[in-house]
Amino acid sequence: MSIKENLQKIKNQIGDRACLVAVSKTKPNEDLIEAYDAGQRIFGENKVQELVAKYESLPKDIEWHMIGHMQSNKVKYIAPFVALIHGVDSIKLLKTINKEGVKCNRNIPCLLQMHIAEEDTKFGFSKEEIFESINEQLLADLSHVTIKGLMGMATYTDDENQIRKEFASLKSLFLELKEGIFATNKSFNEISMGMSGDFLLAIEEGSTMVRVGSSIFGARNYLK
Repeated sequence: MSIKENLQKIKNQIGDRACLVAVSKTKPNEDLIEAYDAGQRIFGENKVQELVAKYESLPKDIEWHMIGHMQSNKVKYIAPFVALIHGVDSIKLLKTINKEGVKCNRNIPCLLQMHIAEEDTKFGFSKEEIFESINEQLLADLSHVTIKGLMGMATYTDDENQIRKEFASLKSLFLELKEGIFATNKSFNEISMGMSGDFLLAIEEGSTMVRVGSSIFGARNYLK
């Protein structure tokens, strides 16, 4: 199937239940243009250098999401244009994003990445860290950051029950935060969870945003 056909199939499956982020990392501009011509406008990249290069060369109405692990010293390169940073996993990074937002005079939307998987290799806050770190003073200081919700990645496993349990835990935490520290934040609405192999499960468990790559563009191209 073509990229256009793959996109249409996935959009039919998702309907209006969640936002689709087309994960275009390692893919050539030609593939993105094919998806763009099929109506896709939201793309996700996991490397800053590749994200900047694609932003500079592709249509300016594309909404770019940074979905990979974000290093503080690279925030400045994407701060002027990034639509959403998914993987904010430390208070230090939040403060750096805010500083860069001040410099370019824009409010930068972010998601807090939670560690919900059993794998140690995944990044993210623990539930305890969130409740210890996020307070009214911090949120007041983040004048150029909007925390729009949470992001999490499930364990890489064939056990659907485990995946479902991990997604459900993120939804539960989201609701707890939305009724607590973010009760007055009308922008705190997003739960980014679910990828090519589990996005339908994620939507069933409350995801509002899914990151789908290989099911649209085919297997990843590994860069040398």
